[in-house]
Amino acid sequence: MKNIGLFGGTFDPVHNGHLHIARAFADELGLEMVVFLPAGDPYHKDQATRTAAKDRLAMVELAVADEPRFAVSNCDIVREGATYTFDTVQIFRQQFPGAQLWWLLGSDSLMKLHTWKKWQTLVRQVNIAIAMRWGDSLNQAPRELHAWLGEGLQTGCVKILQAPLMNISSTELRGRLKKGERINDSVPKAVADYIGARGLYR
Repeated sequence: MKNIGLFGGTFDPVHNGHLHIARAFADELGLEMVVFLPAGDPYHKDQATRTAAKDRLAMVELAVADEPRFAVSNCDIVREGATYTFDTVQIFRQQFPGAQLWWLLGSDSLMKLHTWKKWQTLVRQVNIAIAMRWGDSLNQAPRELHAWLGEGLQTGCVKILQAPLMNISSTELRGRLKKGERINDSVPKAVADYIGARGLYR
């Protein structure tokens, strides 16, 4: 049975922290493939401030080009209107009917999971891997999630990644670029070159 990881995000821009946690995701869960899913129109983020989807997609493709276990899908970009994780998982369920699917979730997103569309059905259709942020703890999870979390940790449908998240944020990188600073220490060289050539985030 194939083990496939799904990693959704705005990736604005994609950075070394994303690649680090995707590697941990693959290593710790024995995944054959991690599919990066740049968001097209996430309904809960401010549309006006987001970099064009085609640029974010191109940057992710450049970032993962040398990683044999990583792939990129534009399925959340080409869909019209707001895209929901539930619908994305259905698409991959149809594409890989026999596979075991894992969805990578940061602990900040976990705290809001109970507000997601059809979340109770979603967590029955995909396993959840949680990347913990510094200072976050499962004890902070809203009570709506307690029963599912307890059961999932026991049955193995929920896993906490051992590798901690790197202290890099896309918001901080956009701020540095706006000030004209270089971010070569935080993103793959091909991504830094793309940002420079396109004049993004100025």
